[in-house]
Amino acid sequence: MLPWLRLVRLPNLATAAADSLAGYLVVSGLQAVQWPPAACLLAVLASLGFYAAGMVLNDVYDVAIDRAERPERPLPSGAIAVRRAAAVGNLLMAVGAAAACGAAFVANTPWPAFVGAALTAAIWLYDRHAKATPLGPAVMGACRGLNWLLGMTAAGGPTAVHQWAIPLGMAIYVAGITLFARDEAGRSRRAMLVAGAVTMAVGLAVAAGFVWLPLRDGVARVATLPAPTWLMLWGILSASVILRAIQAVASPSIPRVRAAVGNAIMAIITLDAVLVLAACGERWAIVVICLLAWFLLGRRLVPPT
Repeated sequence: MLPWLRLVRLPNLATAAADSLAGYLVVSGLQAVQWPPAACLLAVLASLGFYAAGMVLNDVYDVAIDRAERPERPLPSGAIAVRRAAAVGNLLMAVGAAAACGAAFVANTPWPAFVGAALTAAIWLYDRHAKATPLGPAVMGACRGLNWLLGMTAAGGPTAVHQWAIPLGMAIYVAGITLFARDEAGRSRRAMLVAGAVTMAVGLAVAAGFVWLPLRDGVARVATLPAPTWLMLWGILSASVILRAIQAVASPSIPRVRAAVGNAIMAIITLDAVLVLAACGERWAIVVICLLAWFLLGRRLVPPT
């Protein structure tokens, strides 16, 4: 079982669930904590299926490279047969697509199905063709933005211009993480690390547009707190992520780079929770941040990268 948990990146699955759940909450604006509607649950299931499929198929396509660079991984080590992993990856992709169509049916809108189709194409493009090209980080970022949109469309949105700042900003942020992690298996180039850190910072600034765009138009509060207070909280969280990346830039050893990448991935859950705080208040934000327990416990079993 442990090789399979490592293959699907068990800790990181929590970030996929957090994105689609947060996307639904941001658009729906739910205040009272209740059992999530069926459309929300199906969107989360779709996110989990798509993410797990992407991780499995990524390793299937990279098995030759991993035999040289990461021989301890489940496929090159022989713990899981490549053919079996490919079959499971395709099955997980089908689960994601079916759940996205289910969310579309329940929500009475075709958009979750369309987003699911786009996400399927983006995952295949990244795993099969784009990863080793200059377009790789952008395609990976697009996958994360589409994952947010999966939850948002299940709630009938995005319904306002400022809501688009979140999937766009998180897409840029994850593109930055991907760029930062590009050489993590070997000696990282400092220029690549700097580019990744700057891209992450830009993404975080864009995502903050969810609050500062309405503030510019005179909306002084978000949910249960003043907008400037929220922006300060977002800034502190963003600074903690970027400072960790800067430490790796200053001393680009493999452990430091991997630690910075793991920290940036884990921060996705906290970032999602803070975005939900702005839309729904602290109760649902606590629900989202509880997914950190999944990440942290999963990280004790298998590495996130």
